[in-house]
Amino acid sequence: MPVASARRSAMTPSSVARWAARGKRAGPAHLSEAADIRHDAGVSAGDDARRTLPSLDRLLGTDAGMALLRAHRRETVVSVLREVLAAARAAGHDGAMPAADGLIDEAARRLGEVAAPRLVPVVNATGICLHTNLGRATLPDAALVALLTAATGPTNLELDLDTGRRGDRNALVADDLCALTGAEDALVVNNNAAGVLLALNTLAAGRDVLVSRGELVEIGGSFRVPDVMAKSGARLHEVGTTNRTHADDYRRAAGPATAAILRVHASNYRIVGFTAAPALAEMVALARDAGVPLIEDLGSGALVDLAPYGVPDEPVVRAHVAAGVDLVLASGDKLLGGPQAGIVVGRRALVSALRSNPLFRALRASKLVLAALAATLRLYRTAPDLPAALPVLGWLARPLDELERVGRAAAAALSARLGPEYAIELVPSTCEIGGGAAPGVELPSRALALRHRHLGAEQVAARLRRARPAVVGRVHEGRLLLDLRGIRDGAELDVELAGD
Repeated sequence: MPVASARRSAMTPSSVARWAARGKRAGPAHLSEAADIRHDAGVSAGDDARRTLPSLDRLLGTDAGMALLRAHRRETVVSVLREVLAAARAAGHDGAMPAADGLIDEAARRLGEVAAPRLVPVVNATGICLHTNLGRATLPDAALVALLTAATGPTNLELDLDTGRRGDRNALVADDLCALTGAEDALVVNNNAAGVLLALNTLAAGRDVLVSRGELVEIGGSFRVPDVMAKSGARLHEVGTTNRTHADDYRRAAGPATAAILRVHASNYRIVGFTAAPALAEMVALARDAGVPLIEDLGSGALVDLAPYGVPDEPVVRAHVAAGVDLVLASGDKLLGGPQAGIVVGRRALVSALRSNPLFRALRASKLVLAALAATLRLYRTAPDLPAALPVLGWLARPLDELERVGRAAAAALSARLGPEYAIELVPSTCEIGGGAAPGVELPSRALALRHRHLGAEQVAARLRRARPAVVGRVHEGRLLLDLRGIRDGAELDVELAGD
């Protein structure tokens, strides 16, 4: 056997991975399959090692190549094989070329990465109930059924079944929202920022909107209220100071150019100490005196009083509608416990104006969002035990003795997976609501504290993030804490660990 052939045959899949890494910058060869054969045939005598590479057609014709074609689209297989061949050519300066089996193995690995889902399950052990990075509220079972129904066949999304004529998709949720909030009318857009954008563009484009300097908040992802206002076409008119704003500040600022007053609930921050802000009743009276609507961004979207669940002072949408706020804006995926959505409720004339804005079509919710939201809202109207029906309320209501039972079972499951080098201890903990809701409110909880004999806490955290499903905790005082409030049972931590 020639020396080059012997070296090629001896290469293992790990060897293939090494040369693939060396040649990953080469990129795909943009040639037809026939051109790949001509390319191989045209290699100079000085490149004998490269000439030993099998052609693309030859690889596709092997049993393993045919298996790839049966499992994946032909275009994708061809593209990936070209990348693999290009990497082999680029890394072939050492004279070692992989055999067909090694090339196919590398292509299969890359195709597996292409086919793998990007959105994967995660165990939320962070101690943040509504974690924005992890998708906020977990949907109730009724919403999952509604999603599946809407996704797998035609629905009456915009069809009035009584008349046979075109219907209004917001009618699917408007009645429930009005019943739950006491509002005259309601509509739904794709998130709360969209609701703010639509309201300001409709009611205040080219005019002034009064906002306290203490309410010019930034929410997740660097989205800021002033930026949303600027995109709406409304002009921001700041009043008061960061920590103290009085009713007279609004009165002095109001004038012929004023179109609305915007009140932004402190849903993700707290200003404490020497502070002042007009009460809600004062704000309603200010807007009436100025002859402009009061728009309130409540953010968290609580539909019921959460004080019994350990979250005091969180505003309830119904109470603010009853107080006279003209438009109330809220999120669907925070304390309401539904899908991501922007909920707008209030006076009929104002909601109707928003609905007539052409921008509404660009911001409207999809049938899947409406299906999940409608099912969630019906639970608020019909379920006798809301914490049992709504995961977000169930998380808040869990007693500590239940968390301790879960912790003991989870510790046993995790210890069996991790091995003797890990110490696992059940410890007291605190968790927070998160997701831009109830800042500063901490709930007592329990957590598993993990330590390794040699690895640091960040390394342990990284290892669990690579598990299947991924486990996301928080590092605190040199330990990895896995908070148990969001873990239903010990089996959730019986995870499959990836190799280090």
